[in-house]
Amino acid sequence: MQRRNFIRSSSLALTGIVLTKDLFKRPYQKAYGYNGMLYTLDTSWSKCDPAKYPVNDCHEMVQDAKGRILLLTNETRNNLLIYDTNGQLIDSWGHDFPGGHGLTLHDENGTEFLYITDTVRHQVYKTTLDGKILLTIDAPLEAGIYKETKDFIPTETAIDANGDIFIADGYGAQYILHYDKNGKLLSWFGGRGDGDQHFDNAHGICWDTRRSDHSLLITDRTRNCFKRFSKDGKLIDLIPLPGACVCRPVVHKDHLYAAVLRSPDLKAEGTGFVTILDKDNKVVSNLGGSEPQYQDGHLQPMRQTDKLFVHPHDVCIDRDENLYVAQWASGKVYPYKLRRV
Repeated sequence: MQRRNFIRSSSLALTGIVLTKDLFKRPYQKAYGYNGMLYTLDTSWSKCDPAKYPVNDCHEMVQDAKGRILLLTNETRNNLLIYDTNGQLIDSWGHDFPGGHGLTLHDENGTEFLYITDTVRHQVYKTTLDGKILLTIDAPLEAGIYKETKDFIPTETAIDANGDIFIADGYGAQYILHYDKNGKLLSWFGGRGDGDQHFDNAHGICWDTRRSDHSLLITDRTRNCFKRFSKDGKLIDLIPLPGACVCRPVVHKDHLYAAVLRSPDLKAEGTGFVTILDKDNKVVSNLGGSEPQYQDGHLQPMRQTDKLFVHPHDVCIDRDENLYVAQWASGKVYPYKLRRV
């Protein structure tokens, strides 16, 4: 009996030593976030050589049907960098988008296309995944709402199931412009001005696939909110996000994600974080930001608490629920990966 106990005790002790040694081999990684939406941060995800594949501003990212992560930067040595989910570069292309800003992926009858907005060239492009330009949309001077081409500074697109294109003129006159699939202007709404029907910084736009009413989510970044509109321009509701100058809305399954460029306003440099909302548009987690607090049903002002990011500009969610964050004016850093815990 004593011998058996001795062997058992020795085995447990040895197992403990092995486990302890294994734990020492693995560095501790802090998890960021709240309410079960927790992530660890990997700032060296990208394996690119900056001498060969530099970035300037990393504006937006999408994941295609092959599982590849596509990054748009306004560095014309390589506007598009295409990665696998481990951060290895697969391909690159593009030298013609000095103001490459918005990147939207659309599946058209089983074939995927990209829509790129360029804030310097004042144009929107439809391209193949390998960079062939199929359609170019210029400033709609014929509509009479723009005096000069320079007044049209498109930042984002949303593509309808029939191929219609909705363009957010987020750095320009603040209109939401509706085109058919061939680039013919059909209508517009919004524009700069006071009141909820108007915008001050219509930075992003997407379809809210969580709802059955086929509504559009549109950023009003300066005013710290998203606004929901019908596609014919009728305001449905507002999603206030006090303290958060949000970039484009990104819907994935039941959640709404957004990079918060700065907090509480655009004058506060280096104060970004990432926010996550549930299907009822209640903030459930902030990564690098304060824990979401509600009083009498109203969200309290949010702020940066951990300097994970400088100026996050977009969030991409992969099939394994990991996040990729692209940053603007943040020292030309490559995107970071946040692994879901």
